[in-house]
Amino acid sequence: MHNQIRVSEPALTALLLAAMGMPMMVFYAVGVLGPEIMWTLQLPVAALGWLTTATFGVAAAASLVAGPLVSRIGVRCSLLALFVLVALSFGLIRMTSGFYGLLMALLVCGLAQALANPSTNQAIAHWADPERKAFLVGLKQSGVQLSALLAGALMPLLAGWFSWQDAFLFWVPVLIVLVLLGARMIPSDQSDRSSRPISVIRPNRALILLALVQLGVGLTLSSFMTYLGVFAAEMGVSPSSVGLMVMLFGVIGVLARTLLTPLARNWPDESLMLGVLIVGACVALSVMQLTTQAYHLPLWSAVTGIGATLVATNAIAMSMLLHDPGFGEVPRASGWLSAGFFTGFALGPPGFGALVATWGFTIALWGLVACLLLALVAVVMLAGHRRRRAELAPAS
Repeated sequence: MHNQIRVSEPALTALLLAAMGMPMMVFYAVGVLGPEIMWTLQLPVAALGWLTTATFGVAAAASLVAGPLVSRIGVRCSLLALFVLVALSFGLIRMTSGFYGLLMALLVCGLAQALANPSTNQAIAHWADPERKAFLVGLKQSGVQLSALLAGALMPLLAGWFSWQDAFLFWVPVLIVLVLLGARMIPSDQSDRSSRPISVIRPNRALILLALVQLGVGLTLSSFMTYLGVFAAEMGVSPSSVGLMVMLFGVIGVLARTLLTPLARNWPDESLMLGVLIVGACVALSVMQLTTQAYHLPLWSAVTGIGATLVATNAIAMSMLLHDPGFGEVPRASGWLSAGFFTGFALGPPGFGALVATWGFTIALWGLVACLLLALVAVVMLAGHRRRRAELAPAS
């Protein structure tokens, strides 16, 4: 550890996992509990996507200033604010009623999601040993998949025992404990705070291309997970099996992010790994369309494939920010990257839901493949840009 602040790696890891996982719990919970939420609130299929849009639309907009905000107030205040916002959001879900009440509660969670990547990336940049950074980025990004694992395992049970609103309320005491522990464990980092104004910086070409990649990835992931439960129900999959699918997605995602992020660091260009994983995701979505009422193996394969490919791309992209100064200052670059990712999350579900309502799941899934192919074009352009920049570096 360095920068005059010492934080033990186990404590740092636990905090980063929680900070990444808790704001995303709502996303996977909506995917798992989607049919029950639709039935309880009498919602059409397309409306389910607007719940995800509300959360991630706010997250995308707030991400543009989240990086400068983290630089200004410090990692400690940022992480504590994140846990408080998620607790408030989950509490409001239980206290409010109707679609618009739920929508407003999710807006609060979007603010927490905006803080997640800039604050956790800044924590690693300040407190982690250089040789451990890539591993820690992959590990902390796997907190998102741990939330998928917990959502798949616990949310259907809690909703069955009580109600789907009470299933969210269950996490509020956990978040309060995280706030109390965080206040004790996280040191003040005033010496690392920026005195610059909180403003939106203009991204450079490399950052724009990487954000476009993340936009396509976010759009595909959010559409896939939001409507996984609905698609599975149409294919005759039981709710408990959907929960197992989300758990599987979480386990595979943890392994992918933890193993592939440091592996990509050893490649000549991490962008190449992004391209390979995006192609793999296209294959998984194609296989998914072989699912029938009597044959569910393709759906299980698709869940595994998306978890092993697309999930890791976000961690690899965040690792690139920490190791390549060409993307810009870590918290501000993280904010732009998160903005691209969350914009995809916001746009995906309503667009995908509209396609499903109009033409069915087959056309909608091919639409996701098309989005990933556009992201692949951005990967190729990014790799070329980084290669040209490396060739010019000795002469500059």
